[in-house]
Amino acid sequence: MLEKVSNVEENNVVKNVPKELSNVGEGSSQKNSKQRFIQKSSIPVSRNRVIQSRTSVGVTKIYVTIPLERVGAVVGKNGETLEKIMEETRTKITIDSINGVAVIEPVSPNTSPYDVMKAQDVIKAIGYGFPPEKAFRLLDEDAVLILIDLTQHVKDSENHLTRIKGRIIGENGRARKNIEEMTNTYTSVYGNYVAIIGSYENANIAREAIMMLIEGRQHSTVYKYIEKLMRQVRRAQIAKLWE
Repeated sequence: MLEKVSNVEENNVVKNVPKELSNVGEGSSQKNSKQRFIQKSSIPVSRNRVIQSRTSVGVTKIYVTIPLERVGAVVGKNGETLEKIMEETRTKITIDSINGVAVIEPVSPNTSPYDVMKAQDVIKAIGYGFPPEKAFRLLDEDAVLILIDLTQHVKDSENHLTRIKGRIIGENGRARKNIEEMTNTYTSVYGNYVAIIGSYENANIAREAIMMLIEGRQHSTVYKYIEKLMRQVRRAQIAKLWE
């Protein structure tokens, strides 16, 4: 269940995130173009920690961390990406570029918790490596964002993680592209995470396929499994049309 938050309490909402987060400097020209979107925050955030975002009815703000190197992608050229997120979700978003934190709040009483959570998902997706045009798919009603933390499923070894990410991506990105095309999803391998965007059914099929690759199954076996599940999804969709 979503929890009510009125103030940021660092001890209660801090969790680990990838160690790959690194500082990104901003030139003066970047600061000028983003000035009305970016302001400093008094929230202390360690560079290898993340504030867990939480919201519920009646809560005015949620906080989402962004890898520092992805802040520019969230804001976009002349603030265009951030403007679109706010416009589409009826929210006000302030970016703390020093600590990499986005503060999301309703722009009016008509902004629903659903709108706020959609804004949160889009920002998270961009933070996990998706280009904004793919992250905006999350604005669709049936679209979901699924995250796989590779460190929870493989040995805590850099070589092992690299090998597993190589299996997911495939030679010249072919394995990832095959999964995307077969499931009509988008995937991103960023740091020690795999992120998936798609409809609920398709994104979960993509997740199962990636988990099979993590477990060492052959790519041909995974593709056959995807084909089987996608046939079931299509049959279910056709049957629903006749109800």
